[in-house]
Amino acid sequence: MKILICGLPGAGKTWLAERLVKHIDNCAWYNADVIRGAANDWDFSPEGRMRQANRMKTFADFEVSNGRSVICDFVAPTKETRDQFNPKLVIWVDTLEKGRFEDTNKMFQRPENVDHHITEYLSDGDIAALAQEIMNNV
Repeated sequence: MKILICGLPGAGKTWLAERLVKHIDNCAWYNADVIRGAANDWDFSPEGRMRQANRMKTFADFEVSNGRSVICDFVAPTKETRDQFNPKLVIWVDTLEKGRFEDTNKMFQRPENVDHHITEYLSDGDIAALAQEIMNNV
């Protein structure tokens, strides 16, 4: 299963992904900053963001094709970037009114169809319950 955790920078995507992956059997995790760093690609233009969505999709599709679930946490600021990634499940971390980067704030489109809308940091028990719900739908 390919899981996207999206939201504004600083919303808690990585915080959630780091905890959630521990509760899902046979699950990989890719963080956008790590992948951007490996690619040495810090272009945040619309084209650069689509390139990043493609990179994240490539890693995620590899994991899924090898029988693993995968969590990818990245901003995915537009409908197009989310569609390009093509997740099976979307978790939107919506804990901020505005992120720390004005260019991202301007382009960020609130996701319309999400599987889980997170509006506050979750307790360990809530994260375990979310993982169980995800595992039940695999």
